[in-house]
Amino acid sequence: MEQKKNSKPQMPNPKPFKPKFNFYWIYLGAFAFFALMFFWDGGQISKEVSYSKLEEGLRNGCVKSMTVTITQNRVDAEIEPKCAEQLLGITYKEGEKMPNINALIPSVEEFSKLITELQKEKVFTGEVSYKEGKNYLEMFLYSVLPILLLILFFVIMNRRMSGGAGGAGGVFNVGKSKAQLFDKGDATKAKTTFKDVAGLAGAKQEVEEIVAFLRKPDKYTELGGKIPKGALLVGPPGTGKTLLAKAVAGEADVPFFSMSGSDFVEMFVGVGASRVRDLFRQAKEKAPCIVFIDEIDAVGRARGRNNNLGGNDERENTLNQLLTEMDGFGSNSGVIILAATNRADILDKALLRAGRFDRQIHIDLPDVHERKEIFQVHLRPLKLDSSVDIEFLSRQTPGFSGADIANVCNEAALIAARHDKKTVDKQDFLDAVDRIVGGLEKKTKILTQEEKRNIAYHEAGHATISWLLEHANPLVKVTIVPRGEALGAAWYLPEERQLTSRDHILDELCALLGGRAAEEVFLNILGTGAISDLERTTKKAYAMVAYFGMSKNLANMSYYDSSGNSDFGFTKPYSEKTAELIDEEAKKIVAEQYERAKKILKENKEGHNKLAEILLEKEVLFAEDVELVLGKRPWKSRADELLNDKLSEKSEIQEGDGKEEQSISSDTSNVNPLNEA
Repeated sequence: MEQKKNSKPQMPNPKPFKPKFNFYWIYLGAFAFFALMFFWDGGQISKEVSYSKLEEGLRNGCVKSMTVTITQNRVDAEIEPKCAEQLLGITYKEGEKMPNINALIPSVEEFSKLITELQKEKVFTGEVSYKEGKNYLEMFLYSVLPILLLILFFVIMNRRMSGGAGGAGGVFNVGKSKAQLFDKGDATKAKTTFKDVAGLAGAKQEVEEIVAFLRKPDKYTELGGKIPKGALLVGPPGTGKTLLAKAVAGEADVPFFSMSGSDFVEMFVGVGASRVRDLFRQAKEKAPCIVFIDEIDAVGRARGRNNNLGGNDERENTLNQLLTEMDGFGSNSGVIILAATNRADILDKALLRAGRFDRQIHIDLPDVHERKEIFQVHLRPLKLDSSVDIEFLSRQTPGFSGADIANVCNEAALIAARHDKKTVDKQDFLDAVDRIVGGLEKKTKILTQEEKRNIAYHEAGHATISWLLEHANPLVKVTIVPRGEALGAAWYLPEERQLTSRDHILDELCALLGGRAAEEVFLNILGTGAISDLERTTKKAYAMVAYFGMSKNLANMSYYDSSGNSDFGFTKPYSEKTAELIDEEAKKIVAEQYERAKKILKENKEGHNKLAEILLEKEVLFAEDVELVLGKRPWKSRADELLNDKLSEKSEIQEGDGKEEQSISSDTSNVNPLNEA
């Protein structure tokens, strides 16, 4: 009879219980030893008697020797065995240890006179010694206290080396893994699923295969398939890489080890490799499980770079151990490695090969539809006003990541609370976007009328040209109120294009130069307020020439290095003659677009001046105001096209479903009347 395969790998036999060694027992033992050494008197047996008994023993010649403690007025005497019954009331047996007697004396002076008298009478012929008594306070301060302070120092250092009060291990366990375990049976920690991850449809589809394998491995192993070793999540910061990894663990319902790449790096030699070994040892015991390493570029950088600086040996040893554990001679059945980074270009090639990270899952910035889904997730806990339109918010936040959208929602709630509102309305969200993008309004910054006029003409130049050019980004709002480091600001809706042509970039350059052109044409000045515009213009122009091959004299030539090796090089991939040619081409492009901007402004002088006057009066200019002055834009934005296409698809689907339901109901109308309800 064929035996069925288990859905999960066989767990190893439980190890026998071993008592865990605690370093604090050493501290306790040391303290007990020193206390015994300072407070123990050697184990001599002594019996308390009265002063009259002591004097009787002295006069009868029963005392061999005495020790007088001056500070305590006490005498400790050694007696003759024959006097044991007389003084102590016991019978002495041969070979037994004779106890001493001790008694309290009235004073040392009187007792000394008695001893002198008995010595003259030759009744007492023994030895008499005098000593100071033990001062326990001094003994504690000078002998025991330093030892206690030393022990306390070692305890504190041990706790700091172990990572705080809750850290495990201490100095001798510095090589232990610092991974945080989220076990499937832990009810105290909230479980994350794919429902908590909005957008990222393509990425979720990629990782669903990993979840399916962890749930039903037999489905794949029966066909000869093997479990994927690992998946690398690549994307900009804040796009949800860590959240997606937690969702994979929650969906698969398996133990989840979370660790940062910087946790492997330590000041001690060999600690990183030791922590890698310990991490995979724990993972094998919990298999099947998921190991997530966040920011893996901290330990997975390409080897051999800057090796002359002498600081990469420890990191490279850690990476070598990680490579061995992921795909070495040992078997890691049931252990899947997930890693996240936003610098995949600098990772070592051996780390990215098949068998280690079998697949790379790219997580890009969300588009307009994905932003709508993300907004729906983050708006759940908020008390919203009826004026809030999620579709409008998704269109107003191009280029925002999931973390940015969460920040917008939180900032909007804070703004509403600051104004004592009961709900969060549309204006709160707009203010939140403005605050995040442009910074805080600086109402304390006072400008003269001339300065306001210069800023108004500058910003009106941007607004005019961006409105009149087809491929320029549509205008949202213009203000001359200082925000952040800027004296004025303009908000646009960038077109989220998948492909950008030369005409698109040229229109953007012309719009960027519109502020400087307006200053020269209408005010005959050149101010410093255009520094940000000029910086962006220069970068775009050089990218057109050196990267995209969009110039006439350097057509179809690109000097961009996608491998990332250029970050560490000191030489350019082109000659000095080519560098001069790049400079000339970039200057030519900028000059042409500047002249084009001045020409457009001269042709639309009245409209520009009217916009500037509105800005001086209201300090804020919206797209509706520009439309009233310059007319409606004849071109449709890409976001509008996508949203309209999406709406048309939904309507077609709904119409198709309606027809299907109608045909079904007509066929089954007499079968069950409850269906009609």
